[in-house]
Amino acid sequence: MAQAESAPVCSFTEVEALSFDPQLRELMERPGGGALARIRMAYGEGEAWLATRYEDVRLVTSDRRFSRGALVGRDFPRMTPAPIVQDESINLMDPPEHARLRRLVAQAFTGKHVETLRPRTRRVVDGLLEAMARQGPPADVVAGLAAELPLTTICDLLDIPDEDRAELRGNAVALMVTGKADHEAQLRAKSALRGYFQDVCARRRRAPGNDLISELARARVGGEELADDELAVMAMVLLLTGHDTTTNQISNITYTLLTHPAHLTALRKDPEQLPRALQELLRHIPFRKGVGIPRVATEDVEVGGVLVRAGEVVHVSYLAANRDPDTYEQPDELDLDRQGQPHMTFGWGQHHCIGSHLAMMELEVAIGSLLTRFPGLRLGVPAEDIRWNTSSIWRYPLALPVAW
Repeated sequence: MAQAESAPVCSFTEVEALSFDPQLRELMERPGGGALARIRMAYGEGEAWLATRYEDVRLVTSDRRFSRGALVGRDFPRMTPAPIVQDESINLMDPPEHARLRRLVAQAFTGKHVETLRPRTRRVVDGLLEAMARQGPPADVVAGLAAELPLTTICDLLDIPDEDRAELRGNAVALMVTGKADHEAQLRAKSALRGYFQDVCARRRRAPGNDLISELARARVGGEELADDELAVMAMVLLLTGHDTTTNQISNITYTLLTHPAHLTALRKDPEQLPRALQELLRHIPFRKGVGIPRVATEDVEVGGVLVRAGEVVHVSYLAANRDPDTYEQPDELDLDRQGQPHMTFGWGQHHCIGSHLAMMELEVAIGSLLTRFPGLRLGVPAEDIRWNTSSIWRYPLALPVAW
């Protein structure tokens, strides 16, 4: 059985554009064949294990001997000054509580229900692209499309008034910062978001409408309904997860295609391959930095030849799993015809992203419409002049000027 090793301090923030994290690469390729590594992080107490191999990540995220609920009240190793996740969140629940809450929420995110949203999404995208065309090149994909579509979609589902959306997005962005100097701002943003949704959810309890929050307030599974705190935190989680990833990936995918002209040409010649191409783009692009919410071993478990003791924290890297050479041939290459194992960009196991169907639909409509509306689409500035976010866990261009 492998023994614990000295633990390096991992910031996972020293990255450029969408290049793969060199610190993560070093952990994947260190002597020992990629088995679990010991790490320390910028915030939180103690050390943690880090799983980077596809099969190890799959085990940790699927095996019930690894608990998210055991994190509650614990100052666990993490990337941000304060934990992003709320203690009552579905993200910190284990079965059976997690399964009960997920069944309630999942009713709004089935593939069938998401397809009913596609015509509305297409109209929104068409309007955004028309505004970009009227502005004329160069136009900014971030401001003109990526920052607008996912936020509009999730806020429409939650029935958030237009006048509240900019402030909510500002607080959502502040919550994801990694700098120690931003700790107080992060705590204020977390409190503001929670207070906002407590108020909204209380009003929807009293006077429900046809929105997703009202549906969740009315929903029953086995006679049970969401408690007030559960409902407020669930609405907050839906806002955060319902727009952040998709917003960033619209920009990241556009940038990647425009800097891979052969792939872009192939996709233009055969637009029907877009859904499959998007899966490979999601696998290839390191859409965030470092790691997310870890788990705690509830008993001794062997993972990849390493003994994880009960009570130890285990992080997983979906980014590393997506580049595992034992799972993907030439994993660092972008191959739009790739077949084989599904990627882990939406997570794995019981905490797999519940909104993945919605995200994929939005990406298909946004990227497909962008390429169709602007057949000559190209970067409006040299790639090296694009400025990238460096302050939060997400990776994305601050602006993406394009011409056509």
